[in-house]
Amino acid sequence: MPLTIAPVNKKMKVLKVLAEEKIRRHLENLGILAGGCVTVLSSDGGSVICMVKESRLALDKQLALKIFVA
Repeated sequence: MPLTIAPVNKKMKVLKVLAEEKIRRHLENLGILAGGCVTVLSSDGGSVICMVKESRLALDKQLALKIFVA
């Protein structure tokens, strides 16, 4: 499922990131990569706020739709 519809406050495993190479590398540097874990804190409005490792990140909805979790 895309990150935008992931349940709130539940640790999810990243399956794949379907963004272009430059964006995917940037997300990997932030800790969002296949096999990693993210926790959605909020998905109201046009952005998704998630916890990756010890950091909170805000992703716009279009980018969050390209990150698939299980």
